[in-house]
Amino acid sequence: MILGMTGFGALQITTQKMKIMVEVRTLNHRFLDLTYYLPTGFGTVEDKIRQIVQKYLERGRVTVAIKIIHKSNQTIVLNKDIVRKHIHYANALHQEFGLTNDLSLADIIKLPGVLETKEIFVTAEEMWPVLERAIHHSLKSVATMRKREGRSLVLDITGNLKLMSARVSAIRSRVAAILAEKKKILTDEEFKSFQKSSDIHEELSRLSHFIVELKALLRGSSQPSATSAGKKIDFIAQEMQRETNTIGSKLPDQVVSSAVILLKSKIEKIREQAQNIE
Repeated sequence: MILGMTGFGALQITTQKMKIMVEVRTLNHRFLDLTYYLPTGFGTVEDKIRQIVQKYLERGRVTVAIKIIHKSNQTIVLNKDIVRKHIHYANALHQEFGLTNDLSLADIIKLPGVLETKEIFVTAEEMWPVLERAIHHSLKSVATMRKREGRSLVLDITGNLKLMSARVSAIRSRVAAILAEKKKILTDEEFKSFQKSSDIHEELSRLSHFIVELKALLRGSSQPSATSAGKKIDFIAQEMQRETNTIGSKLPDQVVSSAVILLKSKIEKIREQAQNIE
């Protein structure tokens, strides 16, 4: 399957301690280039994030951003042991001195040490299970976008290949016409020399082969497992360009030159689109 390299995915997570936004963005790039924007202290999970990203993506400039939107800085802790000690001493005073034991809930809460305010600290390891799910979710959204872009790229490249096929056929027809014209005005020896120097049969055959090869690759029937489709498309387009340049130099005819110009234009467009394919 042909995949693009542009995608976006995000998920907001709300826990008891904080609210976090996880975002994953991807753009085209020759290799897998991963950039992180993480809260202070979360650098320890970079390797874990990379391992997840590599399961979904082969190429592209990938940005993973984790933003803390809201954080509860403090929490109130009830020290039950302190409460038990206060009550124990109150009971002891009641028994020893006959004092009235009329401690209420409001009185207990006001006693020293019963309620304590503490700062909340959250580590990356503590948040990792939640972050891991959010990253998977975001990458699935990215993959969906890249599939849609891939379908659009296939349509565009297929259209260029169709126009190229038509130009190759036009060049073949023009070659036959040129040979027929030259045969009438040249001697046998001159004609053989011209025929040899202007022979572009091999170049046209190779160009036609590459068009067929690209169509098969776009259908997904010839995509190698070890090489990304984008890199192979770019390689084939380079070979197309080489053959087209040779055709133009071997047969300097106005009709052929016009066809060669169009072929070069379409090949360049294919190479540009290949940079957007994973």
